[in-house]
Amino acid sequence: MECVAANGRISNLPSEIFNLKSFSYLLISAALLMALAGCEVERRRSDAELGLTPQEASGRHIYDNYCDRCHAPYSSRGRQGPSMKGIFKKQYLPMSGMPANDERVTDIIKMGRNKMPAYSQVLDQQQVNDLLAYMHTL
Repeated sequence: MECVAANGRISNLPSEIFNLKSFSYLLISAALLMALAGCEVERRRSDAELGLTPQEASGRHIYDNYCDRCHAPYSSRGRQGPSMKGIFKKQYLPMSGMPANDERVTDIIKMGRNKMPAYSQVLDQQQVNDLLAYMHTL
């Protein structure tokens, strides 16, 4: 079917509309597939499902508020900082090479290191202890 456009040109309007719709659907489908392909979406497990003690659950809440934005807790992928997955199962901390123990990690939390800010003015010692308890579960 030929149609005369306002500018006087003759075009096959229905086939052009069909092609535009098909192209739009193709673009949307491709965008969705790309978004899903790089996604490691997993339902967040509750504290009870993880078997966390009250201290570890408190530490998880602190981790969510202060650490999660830069340090992935359960993924081996780092964000701006290294992942904390299995951090205390390693002999040395990934970036500094310092021993992976409570004392060194406490120092880093309180004093900061490189791009990581210090939290000594933000977290009290009990919160740091709770955070460490949670990090031992990662």
